[in-house]
Amino acid sequence: MKVAVMQPYFLPYIGYFQLIAAADRFVVYDDIKYTKKGWINRNRFLRDGRDEVFTVPLEAAPDTSLVRERRVSPSFAPEALLNRLREAYRRAPFFAPAFALVESIVRSPETNLFSFLLQSLRRTCAHLGIDTPLVVSSSLAVDAGLRGEERVIATCRAAGARTYVNPPGGRELYSPARFAESGLELRFLEPGPVEYPQFGAAFVPWLSIVDVMMFNSPERIRGFLDHGYRLD
Repeated sequence: MKVAVMQPYFLPYIGYFQLIAAADRFVVYDDIKYTKKGWINRNRFLRDGRDEVFTVPLEAAPDTSLVRERRVSPSFAPEALLNRLREAYRRAPFFAPAFALVESIVRSPETNLFSFLLQSLRRTCAHLGIDTPLVVSSSLAVDAGLRGEERVIATCRAAGARTYVNPPGGRELYSPARFAESGLELRFLEPGPVEYPQFGAAFVPWLSIVDVMMFNSPERIRGFLDHGYRLD
């Protein structure tokens, strides 16, 4: 059983979905501290040949708040975000199905940040044909006081893992020997170059999955998900 464990992100890049597709179970953290200036509630899209950030604004909250304790701000204007994306991608070859998905996500009435992000991930996975179960971390019997590597190991064991799959950045954080002591294999998913035409301009890499869906057929995206990475 391969398990991956990550915090939630809003419409993340394709490497995140490669990780979900490569795992047998994908644990999404809801009971960790919200990271300011990270990518939990924002991402990048293509506009006029350059990357631009889109954000879901949040209500003010203490710095110690968990992801599941944060709420979407009443100032969030779904139509304004949709208009930005519509204007940027309306000439893209797969605009209609991709925009229909994004519209269903952005117009969700959910105001709890974690619930909003989880529905976004689930809808996107369904659209991409990924059937890996998404498990909420707080549903597992894990000591909330654990941190770092010990938290990950405990989460993997609670999820029934034999192998933990992590993005390549984890090479600097996790010890294969420590995982082996706990009966776990540690592997890293290294995304390969994913490149495709973007209105004929120079390619801008690692944008939101929105960009991938706008320019690629479901069959080609499936190829990226199944073969566009190396598992070390």
